Amino acid sequence: MADMNSNVQNLGDKAWYIVTTYSKNEQKAAENLKRRIETMGMQKYILRVIVAEHEVPVLAKDGTPTGETKMENYYPGYFFVEMIMTDESWYMVRNTPGVTGIVGSSGGGQKPCPVPREQIEPVLKRMKMVEESMYDRYKIGDSVKIIHGALEGTYGEIASIDRTTGACTVNTVFFGRATPVDVEFSEIEKVGD
Repeated sequence: MADMNSNVQNLGDKAWYIVTTYSKNEQKAAENLKRRIETMGMQKYILRVIVAEHEVPVLAKDGTPTGETKMENYYPGYFFVEMIMTDESWYMVRNTPGVTGIVGSSGGGQKPCPVPREQIEPVLKRMKMVEESMYDRYKIGDSVKIIHGALEGTYGEIASIDRTTGACTVNTVFFGRATPVDVEFSEIEKVGD
């Protein structure tokens, strides 16, 4: 393999990319990629591999819960990779068994476009992966939507944010009355940007 340092302008050029695979095959393809990262020594270039899964109840044929749970992907047919795009890292990801492509790659040897920060942020938050830099986009008075939890789908304005604990107060309207609600930072998404 060629000297990878010649293709990297700056190790700060990491970005998120969406990798495609067959539906129900996301975890297997992601595990294949993780093994290849280790065996090929690409840890400096391919930083994180995430399948956005959540736990759901298993239902019996009549629709009643069985008491068991299973993991389900929020985005069937996709998983996410944070990497520094080099010729080698791009080649390795797209040639991993189970990977069918990378979103934003138009072919002809053209590298894919990274996912914009504001679009990957809700995915990371769903996985409870809050990064310090995410707080920089939010301030008191911003309009937000609660993206999961008991108040999912509720809109409001940020009244307070505690960067240390991740606690937020959002002013919402319930039954015609202004009502402050306490939520986690990972549960809000900025709207109207």
